[in-house]
Amino acid sequence: MPTRHLSIAVPLSVADARWPVLPDKPWYARHSQRRLLGDAAYRRGKRLLDVVVCLVLLPLVLPLLGLCGLAIKVESRGPFLFVQQRTGKNARRFRFYKLRTMIADAEEQKARYLSLNKLRYPDFKIENDPRITRVGRFLRKTSLDELPQLFNVLRGDMSLVGPRPTSFSASTYALWHTARLEAEPGITGLWQISGRNELDFDARLRLDIAYLRHQSLWLDVRILLRTIGCVVSGRGAN
Repeated sequence: MPTRHLSIAVPLSVADARWPVLPDKPWYARHSQRRLLGDAAYRRGKRLLDVVVCLVLLPLVLPLLGLCGLAIKVESRGPFLFVQQRTGKNARRFRFYKLRTMIADAEEQKARYLSLNKLRYPDFKIENDPRITRVGRFLRKTSLDELPQLFNVLRGDMSLVGPRPTSFSASTYALWHTARLEAEPGITGLWQISGRNELDFDARLRLDIAYLRHQSLWLDVRILLRTIGCVVSGRGAN
């Protein structure tokens, strides 16, 4: 289902507090090159960018993953990798990799803290989550926990830039949310550089759809560069 046919399903009023107020001509809407390249050329170029960046980073990332994994194992029992089913393009579920930042039975304990959830369903976030380990807090603050997703990108499950994959299935989505399923999910995207975890699910979805409307290789590069700034500053990390 092409994204342009879904635009009528997206609430247009920015008066509603759920929506981030976006400028009339946001920076990401300028100089879009996707139409000049054509959809097929854009997809090939995007995949080439993904593979080249991952291969360049892997020699640096692998030793770092080893050190992080050792720190995780020393502090708490359980595997150093957190593997979870996530929702990707066309609602396909895939195995998603992160460094483990919580105690081993964190998912089982989640029900105990549902009353403390500060976000609207289906999001879940609590202040000073006791399930997060000391090493885990550092990994989250520095975004090092996301590094294993480079392997998801190489496998073709994800892209460097795109809508963030959700742990809940597409059956949870409202109809207009499904627009985000037209693209491979990403490690980073517009909402990661526009507030990260400070935005609720609906606000993030609106930014995901904005990204889909304005995709270009130049936009992908600019998002990656801005992501570096967000990681350095720690903005929105938890």
